[in-house]
Amino acid sequence: MTDSQEVSCRSCGHSGLENVLSLGRTPLANALLTADQITRPEESYPLDLAFCPSCTLVQITETVSPEKLFREYLYLSSFSDTMLRHAEEIVTRLVRSRGLGSAHLVVELASNDGYLLQYYKRAKVPVLGVEPATNIARIAEQERGVPTLCEFFGEDLAERLAAEGRRADVVHANNVLAHVADLNGFVRGIGRLLQEDGVAVIEVPYVKEMIDRCEFDTIYHEHLSYFSLTALEGLFRRHGMRINDVERIPIHGGTLRVFAMKDAEGRVRQSAAVESLLAEETEWGVGKVEFYQGFGDKVDGLRRDLLHLLGELKAQGKRIAVYGASAKGSTLLNYFGIGRETLDYVVDRSTTKQGYYTPGTHLPIYSPEKLLEDLPDYGLLLTWNFAEEILDQQAEYRRRGGRFIIPIPEVRVV
Repeated sequence: MTDSQEVSCRSCGHSGLENVLSLGRTPLANALLTADQITRPEESYPLDLAFCPSCTLVQITETVSPEKLFREYLYLSSFSDTMLRHAEEIVTRLVRSRGLGSAHLVVELASNDGYLLQYYKRAKVPVLGVEPATNIARIAEQERGVPTLCEFFGEDLAERLAAEGRRADVVHANNVLAHVADLNGFVRGIGRLLQEDGVAVIEVPYVKEMIDRCEFDTIYHEHLSYFSLTALEGLFRRHGMRINDVERIPIHGGTLRVFAMKDAEGRVRQSAAVESLLAEETEWGVGKVEFYQGFGDKVDGLRRDLLHLLGELKAQGKRIAVYGASAKGSTLLNYFGIGRETLDYVVDRSTTKQGYYTPGTHLPIYSPEKLLEDLPDYGLLLTWNFAEEILDQQAEYRRRGGRFIIPIPEVRVV
């Protein structure tokens, strides 16, 4: 375990973090392997979760170079119908509520394959994506016609865009803040990029849901930070911005969506929702390490339950495949020590992942059609955050007797 006493907080710089959970050394969760690579040694890194008693941010202590994590990336948002619906809803709402049109600009940071900006484009609102993964930026431009800068976002890029007169009326940052090593530079950059009356709409996984629902598999090296509203409020205020509204939404196992504006003069009013959630967080102990420390025991209980069930099924001669070559699945399999002795293969709807092997566990990845060809008895559903969508898509496999094991928040068979 990393000595978190020696690591400074990513947000406020406080030294003396408190350990919450150690998941040992694991390979990078999205580093899928080719057939050649599975015979070679894999790089692995410590995965330890810690808490900052000064600003309440929960974070991992290891920082892997973003170049290594994000320059070639295999997660495409558009392969999830849930993500597309979610994107279209917020776009429709903001176009209407802010009266956006051809004279405005919307920028998305970590814009992936253009899954969100395509809906602004359809509404004739000018857009710009910022996406560091070269393969994905190319898809956004070529397949969706979304202009995309293939760069990491930070203060320098924000300065450059502002100097070119490209300041944004709306900045979106969905599930990217958790990936950023320099939180302060990133938030300063958002402030620089925004028009004076612009709004930043930011979505992050909510730490409270992660702890309550035992979602330990959302911990991997790409996810550096795990936010509460209290931690976000301190971070934005430090850079002359104010969170004026917040919503809790169910996507990805529990997400906070915050709306932030520039507030150098202290005039931005916070909604009742912000005040009430901050008060609720104080009540459940957002600033006390004790709230987070029972997490490890819960995770161990989950591990025992899942290993017991899989062991029983194998003893009965059942065949088990995996649905979802996801990063969260990688954390779960590697930490629980479940591999080829128990599982036959993985299926995933994302064509960019098919033909590769999973990190650490070296399971081959096929398309979901293989479930119908092969009819394994069970599918271990590791992309449980899209369970409803996947169970619908797999109605025929289920009709033919296939069943799914959903591991989180507690082990159940459907």
